[in-house]
Order: sequence, then C-alpha cells, then structure tokens
Amino acid sequence: MVNAVNDTAIHRIVAACRDENYPALIARMSSGWAVVGTAQFLRGYCLLLPDPVVPHLNALPTVRREQFLNDMARLGDAVLAVTAAVRINYAMFGNVEPALHAHVIPRYNDEAPELRSAHPWTYDWSAAPPFDSQAHGELLLRLRAAVSAS
Repeated sequence: MVNAVNDTAIHRIVAACRDENYPALIARMSSGWAVVGTAQFLRGYCLLLPDPVVPHLNALPTVRREQFLNDMARLGDAVLAVTAAVRINYAMFGNVEPALHAHVIPRYNDEAPELRSAHPWTYDWSAAPPFDSQAHGELLLRLRAAVSAS
C-alpha cells in the first residue's frame, strides 16, 4: 500500500529526476533538484525540491537546511541572470503538497499593474502556458548553464 504522505507530486518529481526522466529538470544541486515549474504563469518560474524529500524545512538538519536555502538563492540568481527579472519572490508552503519545495518566482516590471505587486498566487495558474520542451527548451538550457556556472 502506498503511503499518501510519501506519494506527493514532489515525491514523484524527485523520483523522475533521479531517473533523469523529468523533462523540466534543470540540474542536480547539492540539496536536491532544480526544475522549471509546470505552469509558466511567469516566464522562468522554477522550484527547488529536496532529495531526499522531507515534510518541511524544519525537518532538515541544520547543515542540510542551510544548503537548501543556499541552493534556493543560487537558483534565484540563475533565474535573475537568465530572465532579467527585477526581483525574485521565494515561497515555501507545503499545505497542498505536504513535502518541502521552494517556489522561485521571477517578477517583472512589465507585469499588469494590478498583478505587479500582488501575491504570485493572484495569477490564474490554470491559464498559464504549461512547461513544454519545445517552447521552453531554450529557457531550460540557459537556466541549466547559469546554475552550473554558479
């Protein structure tokens, strides 16, 4: 029987990354996996997933926690460099998917005025273009190079 707590989308994506069978995989980082978000509601939206998966940030030992947060910032640096965003929003919730994952969200000056300073979850994610290897392949390769160089 599958334990629902160990069968989140985060667990499944990490397993696919380990098998090198996840199309949106950017890179293996010290603490886990950098991936392009499945909904590109803002160009360059990414996630950092820990490996092994843990329920939340506080479940990590101090050294691994520091590495995860450092990797999150490194991924943010790569997203900034590749997308020319004006800033990065970082978020960790784990309420819907009860497994640690960090959202790395680029923000742009040309966002609609009513969304520019709003919470990223204000966007209609269901209307966002899904990650597509052809449409987002160049972005993925550029992010991979930027993460590798950092």
